[in-house]
Amino acid sequence: MTRTACRAASRWPDQIKVAVNLSAVQIRPTLPLTIASALSYSGLSAGRLELEVTESVLLQDTEANLEILHQLRRLGVRIAMDDFGTGFSSLSYLSRFPFDKIKLDRSFIIQPAGRREPEAIVEAMAGLGRNLGMTITAEGVETATQLAMVREKGCHEAQGYVFSAPISAEQALEMVRNGAAKRQARISRSRR
Repeated sequence: MTRTACRAASRWPDQIKVAVNLSAVQIRPTLPLTIASALSYSGLSAGRLELEVTESVLLQDTEANLEILHQLRRLGVRIAMDDFGTGFSSLSYLSRFPFDKIKLDRSFIIQPAGRREPEAIVEAMAGLGRNLGMTITAEGVETATQLAMVREKGCHEAQGYVFSAPISAEQALEMVRNGAAKRQARISRSRR
């Protein structure tokens, strides 16, 4: 899976990263070698690969898993904690491993009417991310109102259906190309 994702991303513009979810089963001592091989095979720079792990990875054999994450970081790969806020969230993970990104679970974004607690948590996590030098991504953003809220609360990134349904690597490349062509057309028109 990682090899396929790296190969596809190697054809994308250099500023576009690819994120790959890792399961707890995949976190084993051979993972850094597997990732290094995928990067070498594809020619993708390590800084363009982001590996997403859930808190469940850290709950199992914590010290060994943290060491594997450190080895991956030494390769130059970015590490994100996915679905933060589900299960057994612990801020201690943020002090034990310097994640590059924290992805807030969609349950904080899709909130019941009249409840302010989820927004307060989003704002607090955005502040924590700024102070720790970590990118905060809001997952599950489905509406313009939700997008406005996560921007207002300070999230760096957002993902969800407000932008696009899940698409293939080929469709993503086409979307990037279309966006670049539209930006270039706007720049060309403004120079006239």
